[in-house]
Amino acid sequence: MRRHIQILSAAELLEAPDVYDTLIDARSESEYVHDHIPGAVNHPVLNDRQRISIGTLYKQVDSFTARKHGAQFANLNIARHLTGWMDHARDWRPVVYCWRGGQRSGSLALVLHEIGWPVRVLSGGYKAYRRYLQQVFPALIEQFEFRLLTGPTGSGKTELLTQMAAHGFQTIDLEGLAHHRGSLLGGYRTPQPTQKWFESQLFHQLAAMDPNRPVWLESESSKIGQLHVPEQLFQCMVSSPALALEASLDARSAFLRAIYQDMQEDPDRFRVAIAALQFRQPRQMISQWLEWVDAGQWLRLSESLLALHYDPAYRRSQHRLHVCDSMPVTPGVLSPELMHRLEQFEHHEHAITQTSIPATDH
Repeated sequence: MRRHIQILSAAELLEAPDVYDTLIDARSESEYVHDHIPGAVNHPVLNDRQRISIGTLYKQVDSFTARKHGAQFANLNIARHLTGWMDHARDWRPVVYCWRGGQRSGSLALVLHEIGWPVRVLSGGYKAYRRYLQQVFPALIEQFEFRLLTGPTGSGKTELLTQMAAHGFQTIDLEGLAHHRGSLLGGYRTPQPTQKWFESQLFHQLAAMDPNRPVWLESESSKIGQLHVPEQLFQCMVSSPALALEASLDARSAFLRAIYQDMQEDPDRFRVAIAALQFRQPRQMISQWLEWVDAGQWLRLSESLLALHYDPAYRRSQHRLHVCDSMPVTPGVLSPELMHRLEQFEHHEHAITQTSIPATDH
């Protein structure tokens, strides 16, 4: 008698990740890149090229012919995937999903099931996962208290978050998840992830954290490059206690030059980024900056960009934040003194009883 293939809801999958050993995304490679459940590995039952081919057969021939070719592709792909799974013992517990929990995940699960592995299929597939994430994300955010690091560009906020995480603080690097440094000049050579993948990573990082302890974030605008910070999170950020970091213009200029090495190695990309500032800066200033790019005068360029572009934008943004305290820092250096101040600042009573002060640029 054929055994029944068990199904798993999105809530069960995300709330009890120990119910499986391997999470298999059976969709095509482009669907996987667009967004997937973090931790899933991609083993397409049909790849992009094959899906296009089958779609063409559906339109130009008939559904029966398309299904025959689809079955052929699927079986060949599943056979290839099996070669990588042959060392798994009988108790290996895979969970499989596709777009809607239909034929692709079903066909792969059937083969795994008939071999004897206790496979399960995600009910409703990726669409059910995405729907569940959208439903529970706002409530998850509300479970946490947040603390912000704010400070002018070049004060090393992102680098400090990384060091703080290594010392046991709960941190989320939004710019790291967004693959963008948060300004017109903040892009990388490689593109940003999709909005959905950004949200998936953010959700899973936050869900793994302790709601009884604050989570540290860097102060951001509502957009990081082309990606939107979830509205619920952004509202929590602007109402959370913020610690302002202060550093001299010279120190920040040197630090900025060091972290923007990728832009200096690609002057053409730097020119395009600077040219995009023309709606905010006088034409004469844009021309001067471009001349400094051509001449390789990176420190002079950094100082000018900070003084005339970044710092005024920073000062305009601070009115929306609840800045409770400030501290002079060496950009990107987690000193013992700063560590002590951060530990104090984590206590809610300390943060809200301070007199709110405006952040200043030194």
